[in-house]
Parts: sequence; C-alpha cells; structure tokens
Amino acid sequence: MNRSLDDSPLMLSVSGARGIVGRSMTPSVAVDLAAAFGSFIGQRTGEAHPTICVGRDSRPSGQMLATSVAAGLASVGGRVIDLGVVGTPTVGVMIAAHRASGGMIVTASHNPVQWNGLKFLDADGAAPPPAEINQIIRRFEQQDFRPAESLIDEPVKRDESGDETHVGLVLANIDPEPIRAANFKIVLDSVNGAGCVAGRMLLEQLGCKVVHLNGEPTGLFAHTPEPLKENLVELAQTTATAQAACGFAQDPDADRLAIVDEHGTYIGEEYTLVLAAKRVLELQGGGVIATNLSTSRMIDDVAAQYQGASVVRSAVGEANVVAAMRSADAVIGGEGNGGVVFPPVCFVRDSLSAMMLVLSLLAAEKRFLSDIVSELPHYEMIKQKFDLSAIGGRDAVGPMIEKVTEAFADEKINTSDGIRVDFAEGWVHLRPSNTEPIVRLIGEATTQVAAEGLLQSIARVAGLG
Repeated sequence: MNRSLDDSPLMLSVSGARGIVGRSMTPSVAVDLAAAFGSFIGQRTGEAHPTICVGRDSRPSGQMLATSVAAGLASVGGRVIDLGVVGTPTVGVMIAAHRASGGMIVTASHNPVQWNGLKFLDADGAAPPPAEINQIIRRFEQQDFRPAESLIDEPVKRDESGDETHVGLVLANIDPEPIRAANFKIVLDSVNGAGCVAGRMLLEQLGCKVVHLNGEPTGLFAHTPEPLKENLVELAQTTATAQAACGFAQDPDADRLAIVDEHGTYIGEEYTLVLAAKRVLELQGGGVIATNLSTSRMIDDVAAQYQGASVVRSAVGEANVVAAMRSADAVIGGEGNGGVVFPPVCFVRDSLSAMMLVLSLLAAEKRFLSDIVSELPHYEMIKQKFDLSAIGGRDAVGPMIEKVTEAFADEKINTSDGIRVDFAEGWVHLRPSNTEPIVRLIGEATTQVAAEGLLQSIARVAGLG
C-alpha cells in the first residue's frame, strides 16, 4: 500500500476504533470514545457508577491513551479498574473476576506501531454485537455523553493480577497433566507485546521448557507484528534448531496465535482454529463451531469427522462470530486469522487457550505436529488487499459487489459481509476491511492454480485488475 499516514482516517467498525497516533488517534479522541462507551454502559445498566476494566498492549503510545480512556470513563461516572499491560482476552477474564459492566482495551492488534486503537467488551467479556457498537459510535460522533450524577473521589484503581488470573482459568478448564507429562520444549515469539508475561507463565506452568523470543513487553516490535509466515523467520529457524515440539507466535494484544511445526515449517493461521476445534470435539464428542465467511473449508471437513458436530458462519469480525456462538451455543469458535474463542475461559479470541488446546492435542495424539497436520484436508488460500483510495474509496465497494452478484448469479452467493461466492472447486470472499482502509479479496481451492483462477475471475468483474 502506498498510502501516506496523513491519509489514514479514524477507522470505526465492529472491531472498535483504530487510527494513526497523533493524527486520527489522539488523546481527545480516546476521551470521547471512552465517554461514549461509559455513557452507553451506564444507560444500559442503570448504574450511576459502572465498573469498567481497562487494559492496554505494550505500544509506547498505550499509557497516554489509557490515561485518556480512564479520564473519559470517569467523566461520565465510571469506576475504572486499571489492569496495565495485558492481552485483550485477559481484560475479558478480568471483567468476570470484578463483575464489571464492561471493558476497554487500548490496542491496534496486528497493526504497525504507529497505529493504536480501542476495543470494547461487554459485561460478558465479549465484543458487543454490531447493533451496540453502532450505538457507541453514534454517541461518539454526536457527542452524546451521559452527565455523571456525581464524581468518585478515587475513580481509578490498579489491579496487576490479570495475567495470573487468566492463566489459572485456562489451566482449570483443560486438563494440564498430560501436557506436563510430555515435557514439551516450546519456542514462543511474543513480538514484545502484551502476551509476553502470560504466555511464558502458561507454558512454564505446563512444565514446558520455553525458548522465549521477543519476550519483553516494550512495544518496540522486533518484526512486523502480524503473525504471518514472512514475519516469523526467526521463530521458524529457532524451533527447528532447538528441536522443539512446535513454535507459537502471538500478536501484540495476544488474541491471535500462529504456529510452526517441529521442522520450523509455518503451518498457517488457518490451522490454529482447526487444531483447537479438533481437540475440543474429541473431548466433548461433538458440538457447534462458529466461524466467519473468510475461514477455510478445513473446519467444515474436520467437523464432518465427528458425529453431532456442525459449523455456522458469520460476517467477519470477532463480535459477529461471538454473536453466532452465543446464538448456537457453540463449544468453540474463532476466525482463520489464528483467533480461537474458547467459552469456558472467555468470549474473546485468546492465544493462551489456543496454545493450551494445541498442546493438549499433541499430548493426546503422542505424535509430531507435522504428522497431525498432514492428515488434515489441504487447501490453498490466497489473500490480497487493495487500497481503497486507489479504487474510488469505500463508496466503490457497493457497485463492485453488485457486479459480482450479477456475474455469478448461478453460484452459491452470500452477501451478509461483502460477497462470498462458493464454487464447486473453492470460494472467494470480497469485502471491505473493518480495521484498515482497504478491500480484502480472499480465495481458497484445492490447488494454487485453481485458487488464483477463482480470484482473477472475481477481481476482473469487480474492476480490481
């Protein structure tokens, strides 16, 4: 993308808010977003002083914005529990621990360090559904803040127990003893993010010998933070040379997990949910899996192997997946970006739960990870993105979808989130991003050539070149 940082707007979506620090994401923006969220929570609960948990990832701009968030919440009567530097799922866990009415996280997830943002969680520790996010955004845009009935003398209290509480909850919901007995060596790349402390703590309490890369939560990311193959060269090399059972890579707010096998081969983020779901289905004997429209067909193939298992799909975005999980009483859910939602721990994508489930699978199977992966159905997935400014802005997306819908009317079409077209040999999903000013084009088929052909056919009709 050849986009100037000055051109990057404040992104408001079901995924929260993101922007460039000092430009579209400023302390005043953070104050107003927090006041909007606090007003929404106060009106919904009827509480004069709702308790809100606040955490942040390790970015250098995080403390400034977290202080602004606390001020915005206090201005509308909120009681703030400052959790410090913790992962997004840890905030979800601590909402339950404090019986809080919601939570906010200062993070831009996998975006580069010049970005930061805000995520919202409800009283269940889950991303609010789209209708509620829209109400929060409306309050922000219209400056519709609920005046505080009274101010609190000490509106902010500190709680540094988040990592320990989160790890304890994960250990309590998946039997740790087989993992401890296996004595795994694990390489963990925490990308200097919020998952450094909890990630290492979990693995050590599972009896693993840990080789920790980028394990200080400085926020000065040692490599491009999105956990993709090209960014995890050090993890792959270290896992192979250390003769480890596998390597794990967290993203900056510790809600996503990518995996490399014992040979140092990057197996792809799509496999994280598949491996975790496989273990849950083994333990529970079936159940519903919820995922989004951009996630691989592998999850459907794995579900087909277990009686009573099924898959439901939602629009992209954690809030949409969680809404589908709640509606279907799913045993596990997530997205093909390495995000796993394990309800017994929290209704947030959680790299700790994902690590625990994958290690539980390895301990149960008593086989190398590469052997387990080799038996899973294999597809080739291609992901492309296009700068919105180069194609006429967000207003150009609607006409693109109309063209694709008309051209492929004989195929199976889903327009609940952009457009997904399912063919016999694969599928393609075209949609605007929730978190960046881009259009995403994702396709999957049994071979690279077939996937490329499907993508090209959709791109040509949509006018994407």
